[in-house]
Amino acid sequence: MNLKAVNPQALSGGTIQLTTPPPEKTLHSMLYFMKLTRELEFRIERKLYRQGKIVGGVYVGRGQEAIAVGACIDLRHEDVVCPSHRDMGAFLIRGMSLRTIFAQYMARKTGATRGKDGNMHMGDLNLNLVPFISMLADNIPVATGIALSFKMRSQDRVALCFFGDGATSRGDFHEGVNMAAVLKVPVVFICNNNQYAYSTPLERQMAVANVADRAEAYGIPGEIVDGNDVLAVWDAVARAIERTRIGHGPTLIECKTFRMTGHSAHDDAGYVPHELFELWEERDPIKRFERYLSERGMITQGGIEEIDKRINREIDEAIQIAEKDPFPDPEDTLKDVYHEG
Repeated sequence: MNLKAVNPQALSGGTIQLTTPPPEKTLHSMLYFMKLTRELEFRIERKLYRQGKIVGGVYVGRGQEAIAVGACIDLRHEDVVCPSHRDMGAFLIRGMSLRTIFAQYMARKTGATRGKDGNMHMGDLNLNLVPFISMLADNIPVATGIALSFKMRSQDRVALCFFGDGATSRGDFHEGVNMAAVLKVPVVFICNNNQYAYSTPLERQMAVANVADRAEAYGIPGEIVDGNDVLAVWDAVARAIERTRIGHGPTLIECKTFRMTGHSAHDDAGYVPHELFELWEERDPIKRFERYLSERGMITQGGIEEIDKRINREIDEAIQIAEKDPFPDPEDTLKDVYHEG
């Protein structure tokens, strides 16, 4: 395997230096949502799943939290997000409750799909969160269609579409991005390039060096950012959103990162060289951002510990409630399947 292609040392050495960083309140929200995402997924993958309380698939984004958080933190409510299966931060920022998420995974009636799925195939159109399915490039033409509707209605709204590096080698990626580029619709495409499409390393599923290189073929901007730097993601996405709001069409942003776990809870990632985990652990997005805030006097160790306590308390309470929520009634399996109007 070509380690050079996935070596984190090729990325920038430290956190990006911004001319105009976000307000301090936003910075603290970024840290909170990244830490909340990690602890939430830890409980789902390492606790509830192993306790037999989740029977569906579990796919987490450990090490990738900065991407969804940095991208979504400043979105307007009317903007639409099409997340993928490693973008839990998007669900949290958009307002999906912890209880709903835990109930979803435990197939309770109070989950986002009302007990019909014990997985992350969830969304909430009231929160402008569009559900996805397992063919992970399928949300790209969907996001393009959503953005086209904004343009046709002259609405000042933007769609954000997330996907992995493997999705960019599928036909629906090409069709969706090409259509978005031709019609100049307000959508930002965000690739979580975590170096593996399930167990297939990047260089075995694409011949170009970078996902962002593909943007040129569609006539749109392509940008590579350090996906483990929440401020780098925030900056790139903010500029892309500003560009598309004024009618300049889509942007393809490639966030270089690494999946610090297997593809799913049942995958031990034995195909990944151990040294890669060690290299990328040093670039942990949460630890890096904690250092960034600490070095600038924006947070103390005590402040970090208070956030951890708050998160653990919120998660404990949500699990206790969700575990008491009922399973769906048998007749519910026939609801929302056929049009009943």
